[in-house]
Amino acid sequence: MHRDIKPENVLIDKELNNTLKIIDFGTSTIHESQVKGKWMSELHGTSYYIAPEVLKRKYNSLCDIWSVGVIMYILLCGKAPFDGEDDDAIKKRVIIGQYSMDSDVWKMVSSDAKELIKKLMNMDINSRYTAKQALGHSWFKNVTEAKVDNQLL
Repeated sequence: MHRDIKPENVLIDKELNNTLKIIDFGTSTIHESQVKGKWMSELHGTSYYIAPEVLKRKYNSLCDIWSVGVIMYILLCGKAPFDGEDDDAIKKRVIIGQYSMDSDVWKMVSSDAKELIKKLMNMDINSRYTAKQALGHSWFKNVTEAKVDNQLL
């Protein structure tokens, strides 16, 4: 698991057909997090993108999926789902896990995109999508066929 997925750690390689590359593996680790009872407890990550279970110090590799959901949220609406005056305020909001898709910009975002974000940022780690589930979601399937007609992907 990477444990610090954020926009600064994602690059696009245009020479390789716009391939996404993850960088900065300073906080990454290999962990048998899918084995029942095996949890990570070290606190790593950046406040805006950190998963609530990391703050509670009982997490597995699905913390990275949460971070991807936060990035997707930001890319589609232009602001973070959890904001605050400082890191402590942001972390308190992350632990609560309540975010909104009620602003006007969200009216232009497809229901598939909103549903995928909800699956990626599910507070229940046992119900949160895995990477494989996310890649199989209809938003990814439809994005290659999408026509831009007043809707953001």
